[in-house]
Amino acid sequence: MATMHRLLSVLFFALSLLAAMRASGKSELNKSGQCVVVLTENWDATKGVLRAFERNTATGAWKDRGSAVPVVVGKKGLGDGVGLVVVEFKGAPRKKEGDNKAPAGIFRLSSAFGYAPRRSARWIKLPYLALSKTIEGVDDPKSRYYTQLVDRSKIPHPDWHSSEQMLRKDVLYKWGAVVEHNARAIPGAGSCIFFHIWKNPSSATAGCTAMAERDLVTLLRWLDPGAHPFLSQMPRADYQAVQNKLNLPALR
Repeated sequence: MATMHRLLSVLFFALSLLAAMRASGKSELNKSGQCVVVLTENWDATKGVLRAFERNTATGAWKDRGSAVPVVVGKKGLGDGVGLVVVEFKGAPRKKEGDNKAPAGIFRLSSAFGYAPRRSARWIKLPYLALSKTIEGVDDPKSRYYTQLVDRSKIPHPDWHSSEQMLRKDVLYKWGAVVEHNARAIPGAGSCIFFHIWKNPSSATAGCTAMAERDLVTLLRWLDPGAHPFLSQMPRADYQAVQNKLNLPALR
């Protein structure tokens, strides 16, 4: 009986925590003034479109900020990710580490990075990380630094066996923004998801969302941490199914 009571207590705590997280996430969505929407045609599609929306302070309604821009996503399309709120996708594949899927869901856009020093990137309002040869994105699920961008030179005892060097020899990470997928660092749920520059309009990614440099720069100039920006990324039909429930921007 005591064991059953403990199990019920643990279950009740877990359900209460989940309910609190959902409420907190929806509250953050409701106070946001900037939403980036990325839509694909289905879960396997590797191409999509991105639109930016601002919330009208007078009416509370979303207004389109401009025309759609093309993007590419994961080589294997999209997978159900771990985001700001729980979005109940029916029959969707689950996003996992190394699966070449970009995460679907709703995620904070928390910070930016690039090859330029901070003094040359003052036009970016988000917290900005100037990349160096020692900055790595940790994708080892067993590491305490899983999902984080860290400076190896400042870690006394690096515990990861897998990571991505952020200062690349190409221009893909010349500018970028962090998509807060799996912020709770659930082992194996996927890590280090970004907006970044694409190789070309036909080259999908290992799990990020990529676009032309001019479009990414325009987006980074606009994103404002004071407006609590977030990304809503998913197939079009799934977006339409949850748009009213989550008060997301209406599609034209």
